[in-house]
Amino acid sequence: MNALRLSLSAALLVASASAAHAQQPPAQPAAQAGAAAQPPLTPEQQAQVARQDAEMGAAALQVMQMIDSNRAGEVWDGASATMKSAVTRDEFVRQLNVDRNRLGAPTKRDQPVVSRSQFGAGEAVPEGIYINVASPTTFASQPEAVRELVSFRFDEDRTWRVSGYSVR
Repeated sequence: MNALRLSLSAALLVASASAAHAQQPPAQPAAQAGAAAQPPLTPEQQAQVARQDAEMGAAALQVMQMIDSNRAGEVWDGASATMKSAVTRDEFVRQLNVDRNRLGAPTKRDQPVVSRSQFGAGEAVPEGIYINVASPTTFASQPEAVRELVSFRFDEDRTWRVSGYSVR
């Protein structure tokens, strides 16, 4: 379960990357999200973002594989309190079973796209910093790839935790 609780000591990275990409909606590539209005990242910041993208992509893949193995309850168990307050464990597992039974087993996952979002108090999403990992995924019963999305929230204890999963 440690992969679902990613403690990242690079708080400055989070602040830098979030500030540079704060207005970006979930699952939109960084290059398309108002990057022209933001100051460019330094080479060191770009390297840190690339490392974080790789780490979060690997963590998202682990979440996807847990869901593939009918371990959605374990994903919920390690999730952010914001997710737990939005959906019960039983409803999370039930909805994933409905979605995944309709789609069948995953047959191919393409390169994920990582994006960052920051939401303030009173917005549609609970306040906080989020990283979203979207993977074009092909399933046995779905000939065209669909977006498989794992979202993480940087919780108050400075730990990244799963805050959502969807296939659409």
